[in-house]
Amino acid sequence: MDMNGTHLTRRTLLAGATAVALGAAAGRAAAAEPAEVPSLWREFTRTPFTHPQIPYVGRAGCRTRGHGRVVADVTDYGAVPDGTTDCAPAINRALAAAGRAGGGTVTVPPGTFRIDDVIRIGDSGVVLRGAGSGRTTLYATKNLTELIGVYGSRYGGDKSAWSWAGGLIWLAPSARWDSLVAAIRSRAWPFEGWTGNKRDEWAPLTAVEPARQGSWTVTVADPEGLRPGRLVLLRLADDPAHTLLQHMAGGGPGPAAYSWDDKTKLLSYVPYEWPVRSTRIRGRRITLERPLPLDIRPEWNPQLTTHVQELTGSGVEGLTLEAVETPQSPHLLDKGYNGVVLQCAYDCWVDDVTVTNVDNGFGLVAASVCTLRRTRVAGRGSHHPYFCREGSHDNLIEDFTIEQRTVPAPPNTQLHGINVEGLSSHNVWSRGRMEMGTFDSHRGLPFGNVRTDITVNNNGRHGGDANAGPLFGARFTHWNIRVTNGRAGLMKIDGLAPYSATAGLNTVTEFDQTDVPDFTGDLHSRLELYGTAGAVRPRNLYDAQRELLR
Repeated sequence: MDMNGTHLTRRTLLAGATAVALGAAAGRAAAAEPAEVPSLWREFTRTPFTHPQIPYVGRAGCRTRGHGRVVADVTDYGAVPDGTTDCAPAINRALAAAGRAGGGTVTVPPGTFRIDDVIRIGDSGVVLRGAGSGRTTLYATKNLTELIGVYGSRYGGDKSAWSWAGGLIWLAPSARWDSLVAAIRSRAWPFEGWTGNKRDEWAPLTAVEPARQGSWTVTVADPEGLRPGRLVLLRLADDPAHTLLQHMAGGGPGPAAYSWDDKTKLLSYVPYEWPVRSTRIRGRRITLERPLPLDIRPEWNPQLTTHVQELTGSGVEGLTLEAVETPQSPHLLDKGYNGVVLQCAYDCWVDDVTVTNVDNGFGLVAASVCTLRRTRVAGRGSHHPYFCREGSHDNLIEDFTIEQRTVPAPPNTQLHGINVEGLSSHNVWSRGRMEMGTFDSHRGLPFGNVRTDITVNNNGRHGGDANAGPLFGARFTHWNIRVTNGRAGLMKIDGLAPYSATAGLNTVTEFDQTDVPDFTGDLHSRLELYGTAGAVRPRNLYDAQRELLR
């Protein structure tokens, strides 16, 4: 053990040695090019799991990427690439057969396949693979309102929840899909996360003893119900003084003075749920696959609990989902011409997929450790090209593109860009090209997220109701961001986000959506190498963190 009582594993020893080596390398680079290596990076290499401003996101993204054996071709089930035959039943039959076979890949050959229904992946280990986004097209003719029903807001009124949920390609465990559809059709609001509407009915497995943010191990009261590799939820309940929410915001006088009680939408996201697998169990000591994102304190009743059976090891690859072109709906009245959504998914992926003419592009809803790679949003313009919500953690969106819209934006529509909200944490947006949109922190206290190596024409606006709480929690980082139109708008966050880091941003100026910080006093945020976008090293913070602890 070290002097603080922390168990030193081979992993942590190697990490420490690597950190020292890279710290020295960063120091040498700084000596040669002092304007290019922020002191933030040198600090991070010394304390990668506990740095006060930069989160550790080196474990973001899926680990499986196993494509499985090919078990079916959709044409064997009746799909015809003629652009007129409804192929959704055939595709779904092929996917269901792959699920019954214990997993596998379902191929879709080149051509255009019309779909008049949702394409569902509800079983683990099932992959839908086209011949490439430029060769295989699924042409969607109907929206989710037509196919499932009106998905109203939990707060009433005429708002459509299809504005931030559901996809025409929908990856979700069958149990979650069934409960969602039943609730929507009965005009009830379905809680969309890992434990559904009846969160208190999910069985606790064991209590967890206090631990510190950044620790890779926890000690439990009773390990009997645990086994290596099993996915569990770490659940933390807030206390009456809202010290858990204060901790997510970095703590101190500002969060302590903030009014939390009236933020009803934010409070609906707690208890906080963080899904994680264990890698080793030794007595009551559990080693986790990722370090803790927060402290564990007894006043938050920390527990490991059960949850809806996750979808894992599934993916969508190599195709374009094209919705029939309709005008973009007024704000929050989306019909549900949505793209690809991963819900209650863990260690899943989307690769080489384009969506066009959609209301909302790619969604992560209570999804964790998933990767969206080489994805693109095109066509007439979208409300949320990318959304990340309902406690989605440790996801990676890389090599992504939001294309310029092909038609002018209709009146009373919104463009949000890359969204994060609802206590979602440790997600990464990397190597992006945004020809329109913005960095949409949609309130709901997202914390510990990273946007890095992105070029953005910052012409969107962020959203979020006042009752959803703060725009940012602690340890939000923007690293090497190139804003082509020079507009600020949540790019330079040192005056807004507590314990945040902004490094390598070109000079930006405010416009008509000027935000004020949610918390009073010193935000303890850092701004380095402002005005030098693209020149900061390391260029990509996520890649550098992966290399640091490889």
